[in-house]
Amino acid sequence: MSSHSDRAIFLDRDGTIVEDVDFLICVEDMHVLPRAPEALRLLKEAGFLLVVVTNQSAIARGWLTEAGLAAVHAELNRRLAQQGAAIDAFYHCPHLPGAALERYNRECECRKPGVGLLEQAAREWRLDLRRSYMVGDSERDMEAGRRAGCATILIRREPSGSDHAERADAALADAVVPDLMGAARLVLSDDWAK
Repeated sequence: MSSHSDRAIFLDRDGTIVEDVDFLICVEDMHVLPRAPEALRLLKEAGFLLVVVTNQSAIARGWLTEAGLAAVHAELNRRLAQQGAAIDAFYHCPHLPGAALERYNRECECRKPGVGLLEQAAREWRLDLRRSYMVGDSERDMEAGRRAGCATILIRREPSGSDHAERADAALADAVVPDLMGAARLVLSDDWAK
């Protein structure tokens, strides 16, 4: 394992790096969000490890295989690498209570808002969770980050239409930004230095 910082940016995938298409099960449906590669490159250049942590219940539903997910992530990294950015590690939760596929039918601690994926990454990469950030677009991302001890940044492109949802998400976030570039600028700003 190469030498790296003990600080990570934990990233939700859908709605954070790529467009949220409900269930991304083939690479043809994957569209990298504007400015996301540039934001990732800036964070990587600043010494952060980039770690995707994503719930993938499509596997439990039988719509996507583990190999299919690996192919999606390989293609995502290929596209990001063309623009000078790449994810260092991908972690996913394939489980879903009541799942169609019995081997994935269970409660687990890796499904966000559980902290299992973040803690696994921290162990494997020797990360300091209290010096790391969780960036995502949902309440469960913010809750997972907060429970793990990370600073939390919520991406909110447009109002959800629900005041309650707006408050619930934002209450768990240390900051709210419009996109991944906004998150990168915030992390790299002096007033957010940890």
